[in-house]
Amino acid sequence: MAECRFEGYRSISRTNQSWNVGGNKNQPFTFNNKLETTNPKSPRIMKNPKPRLILLTIFTALALMVGCDNDDDNDVFADVTINEGPNGDIGGDFTGNGGSTSQTFEYQNGLATADYNADITASAGSIFQMIVRDADGTVVLDRSLNGNIEPDSFSGVTSSGTVGTWSVTINLTDFNGDGSFSLSEGD
Repeated sequence: MAECRFEGYRSISRTNQSWNVGGNKNQPFTFNNKLETTNPKSPRIMKNPKPRLILLTIFTALALMVGCDNDDDNDVFADVTINEGPNGDIGGDFTGNGGSTSQTFEYQNGLATADYNADITASAGSIFQMIVRDADGTVVLDRSLNGNIEPDSFSGVTSSGTVGTWSVTINLTDFNGDGSFSLSEGD
């Protein structure tokens, strides 16, 4: 028989099938192997918690700590990157996954016109627009391409404008795809 001290009681000991606790006035309490008292009037020392309650508590805690991130639908974007220019020529690439953007870039055009080129590979509903303004701010080109509709490219020469700092605005609307554009001094 093992024996040890237990707070508030003189001793606690275990036989094969039960625990015996000696109280303050040598009043023994008998417990079964689960340390639950067999005497309904005696105090509870320890009770086995229910496994379902433990699992529910752990599951609830995990659910609160680990949330579902469903922001994938909000991560749409459209972007334009310049990879040449800004003196005489300007060009870049654009891409998107359903987002929209409008970006304007300036470049130096020493001639009164510009040669332009653009092509896209995009899904239906995607819109690409290129607007070119001369040094006075006059629109010398305004062309668009729609995704999944022919033609998927355009090229040519702008209207004549004032020499100096020109600008090109690239508008992507609900753009899902990629493409490129370029402008160079015309002849």
